[in-house]
Amino acid sequence: MAASNIEKSIKELLLNSVRSVKDFPKPGILYQDITPLLHDKYLIEMTSRFLANPFRGVKIDYVAGLESRGFLFGTNLAQDLHCGFIPIRKPGRLPAETESTEYILEYGTDSLEVHSDSISPGDHVLIHDDLLATGGTSAAATRLVQKLGGKVIGYSFVLEIEKLEGRRSLDATVQCHSILSV
Repeated sequence: MAASNIEKSIKELLLNSVRSVKDFPKPGILYQDITPLLHDKYLIEMTSRFLANPFRGVKIDYVAGLESRGFLFGTNLAQDLHCGFIPIRKPGRLPAETESTEYILEYGTDSLEVHSDSISPGDHVLIHDDLLATGGTSAAATRLVQKLGGKVIGYSFVLEIEKLEGRRSLDATVQCHSILSV
C-alpha cells in the first residue's frame, strides 16, 4: 500500500474515533469530542506525529497551547519540535503578571491570558488547539503573541469544522494545518 493510502487510512481511523455530542455545551451546538482518541496509545502517537510533521524544520521557539484541550497535544508537539511550551489560559488561572484579550466563540464570548514574560520580541510561535471552529480563540491567541512582540509562524489543529470557515479569522500568510476535517 502506498504511503499516501496508509496516511489516509490512519486519518480515517482518527476521524472515526471523534465523537459528535449534540447540544453541548448548549442547545444547538454539535460538539466534536476528541477524548475517545486519547484512549488508544497508537492513536495518540499517530495524532502527535501528524501534528508535528508539517512543522519539522521550521524555526519555532514555542508552541502556544490553548486552554484546555490545546494542552493535550501541545506539550507533545513542543517536545517533538524541540521547543518550549506556553500555556494560554482563561482569566485568573496564571499566577504571574498577564496580558489578556477577549474573543467571540460560536456560542458566546470569553477571554484569554498569557504570562507577560512568556514571549520575547522576535520569538517564533506555533499556535495549537484541538479544534478550529470559528477561529475566534486562535485569533485571540494571535493578538496576545503579537502584543508581546512574538511572530506567529503557524497554526496547528487536530480537527477543523470547515463549514464555520475559521481559517478566515486567522493570518492567511502563515501555515495553517489541521489533521482532520468535518
